[in-house]
Amino acid sequence: MSSSEDEKGILAVLMDRFESQRLPRALALKARVDQGECLDEFDLAFMHELLSDSLQAMPMLERHPEFEQLAGKVASLYREIAETALANEQKAAG
Repeated sequence: MSSSEDEKGILAVLMDRFESQRLPRALALKARVDQGECLDEFDLAFMHELLSDSLQAMPMLERHPEFEQLAGKVASLYREIAETALANEQKAAG
Protein backbone atom coordinates (compact mmCIF):
# COMPACT_ATOMS: atom_id res chain seq x y z
CA MET A 1 0.00 0.00 0.00
CA SER A 2 1.42 3.41 -0.95
CA SER A 3 1.75 6.30 1.46
CA SER A 4 -0.92 8.11 -0.56
CA GLU A 5 -3.31 5.22 0.00
CA ASP A 6 -2.36 5.16 3.69
CA GLU A 7 -3.09 8.87 3.94
CA LYS A 8 -6.47 8.44 2.26
CA GLY A 9 -7.31 5.72 4.77
CA ILE A 10 -6.27 7.91 7.68
CA LEU A 11 -8.36 10.77 6.33
CA ALA A 12 -11.36 8.46 5.98
CA VAL A 13 -11.02 7.39 9.62
CA LEU A 14 -10.59 10.99 10.78
CA MET A 15 -13.66 12.08 8.83
CA ASP A 16 -15.72 9.23 10.25
CA ARG A 17 -14.68 10.13 13.80
CA PHE A 18 -15.35 13.79 13.13
CA GLU A 19 -18.84 13.15 11.77
CA SER A 20 -19.88 10.59 14.37
CA GLN A 21 -18.22 11.97 17.51
CA ARG A 22 -16.50 15.33 17.30
CA LEU A 23 -19.03 17.38 15.37
CA PRO A 24 -22.10 16.30 17.37
CA ARG A 25 -20.35 17.10 20.65
CA ALA A 26 -19.02 20.43 19.37
CA LEU A 27 -22.50 21.42 18.19
CA ALA A 28 -23.94 20.43 21.58
CA LEU A 29 -21.34 22.62 23.29
CA LYS A 30 -22.18 25.48 20.95
CA ALA A 31 -25.87 25.17 21.82
CA ARG A 32 -25.07 25.17 25.54
CA VAL A 33 -22.83 28.22 25.46
CA ASP A 34 -25.32 30.02 23.23
CA GLN A 35 -27.82 29.51 26.07
CA GLY A 36 -25.42 31.17 28.51
CA GLU A 37 -23.93 28.06 30.09
CA CYS A 38 -20.28 27.78 31.09
CA LEU A 39 -18.02 24.94 30.07
CA ASP A 40 -16.95 22.42 32.70
CA GLU A 41 -13.57 20.70 32.94
CA PHE A 42 -14.68 17.83 30.66
CA ASP A 43 -15.87 20.30 28.02
CA LEU A 44 -12.58 22.16 28.21
CA ALA A 45 -10.66 18.89 27.89
CA PHE A 46 -12.70 18.06 24.78
CA MET A 47 -11.98 21.50 23.31
CA HIS A 48 -8.27 21.04 23.99
CA GLU A 49 -8.35 17.59 22.38
CA LEU A 50 -10.19 18.95 19.35
CA LEU A 51 -7.63 21.70 18.90
CA SER A 52 -4.71 19.33 19.42
CA ASP A 53 -6.08 16.82 16.91
CA SER A 54 -6.70 19.58 14.39
CA LEU A 55 -3.15 20.88 14.70
CA GLN A 56 -1.74 17.36 14.24
CA ALA A 57 -3.89 16.78 11.15
CA MET A 58 -3.06 20.15 9.59
CA PRO A 59 -0.04 19.01 7.51
CA MET A 60 -2.09 16.20 5.97
CA LEU A 61 -5.07 18.48 5.38
CA GLU A 62 -2.83 20.98 3.61
CA ARG A 63 -2.05 18.29 1.05
CA HIS A 64 -5.79 17.79 0.45
CA PRO A 65 -7.40 21.09 -0.56
CA GLU A 66 -10.79 19.40 -0.79
CA PHE A 67 -10.89 19.63 3.03
CA GLU A 68 -9.96 23.33 3.19
CA GLN A 69 -13.53 24.60 3.48
CA LEU A 70 -14.42 22.03 6.15
CA ALA A 71 -11.29 22.85 8.16
CA GLY A 72 -12.21 26.54 8.04
CA LYS A 73 -15.72 25.83 9.27
CA VAL A 74 -14.41 23.68 12.12
CA ALA A 75 -11.97 26.40 13.13
CA SER A 76 -14.77 28.96 13.05
CA LEU A 77 -17.02 26.74 15.17
CA TYR A 78 -14.22 26.24 17.70
CA ARG A 79 -13.62 30.01 17.85
CA GLU A 80 -17.33 30.73 18.33
CA ILE A 81 -17.58 28.21 21.17
CA ALA A 82 -14.46 29.56 22.87
CA GLU A 83 -15.46 33.23 22.55
CA THR A 84 -19.00 32.63 23.78
CA ALA A 85 -17.80 30.42 26.64
CA LEU A 86 -15.33 33.13 27.71
CA ALA A 87 -18.08 35.76 27.66
CA ASN A 88 -20.28 33.46 29.74
CA GLU A 89 -17.49 32.94 32.27
CA GLN A 90 -16.92 36.68 32.53
CA LYS A 91 -20.64 37.27 33.14
CA ALA A 92 -20.72 34.55 35.79
CA ALA A 93 -17.67 36.01 37.55
CA GLY A 94 -18.84 39.61 37.37
